[in-house]
Amino acid sequence: MHATALRSTLPASRLGLRGFVCIVLLAVLAACGFRLKGATPLPFDTLYTNIAENSAFGADLRRLIVATSPNTRFVTDVSQAQARLTQISMQQSMREISISPEGLVEEYELNLIFVFQLTDAQGRILLPPTTLRSTREVPYDPSAIQAKQGEIGSLFQEMQRSLVDRIVRRLTSPEVIEAYQQRETIAPETESIAPAPPAATDEIMPSPHRTPFPGTPMVPSH
Repeated sequence: MHATALRSTLPASRLGLRGFVCIVLLAVLAACGFRLKGATPLPFDTLYTNIAENSAFGADLRRLIVATSPNTRFVTDVSQAQARLTQISMQQSMREISISPEGLVEEYELNLIFVFQLTDAQGRILLPPTTLRSTREVPYDPSAIQAKQGEIGSLFQEMQRSLVDRIVRRLTSPEVIEAYQQRETIAPETESIAPAPPAATDEIMPSPHRTPFPGTPMVPSH
């Protein structure tokens, strides 16, 4: 009987030990700043943005924000928004980074630069003008220009998707959430008001030298 009872308590003991180990590991990870991946809701319920909804970039951004913060909805009337996400500029460029001894381009560098800011309904800065950059390198094959055009277009789309993820991470950062939650405690005479940003711009900047990709499909944001 004693042996049987001992055997019956072993699984429970092992489960208890495993649970204790898991708790200790989670505590250590938490102390190191590790967070389980999950939604971090935005502190505001309505958001206005000048990023075009009918673009792949704008659609991806809206989809990820809603997925991250289900209670947040986009509004088309800026006066109804509790926060404003403003695209200041979007620049795409391509430059030569490798030339063969014969003077032919061997490799290109693709660059995508996105500048944005976040303000509240009164124009107070929640996230100051922020610049995000994404860079990719692509080899050039003069015998496959059409294929390279498609590859460059796909890379720019991939770079934009990467920027979308980084934008949402900035918007849901503790600093932005705290700034919004404390906005009412800022005295009117000391609060920081964001200057009116210029209209959103998209710039396609060609190679500073020759461009062997006639008609290369750069990816606009709208």
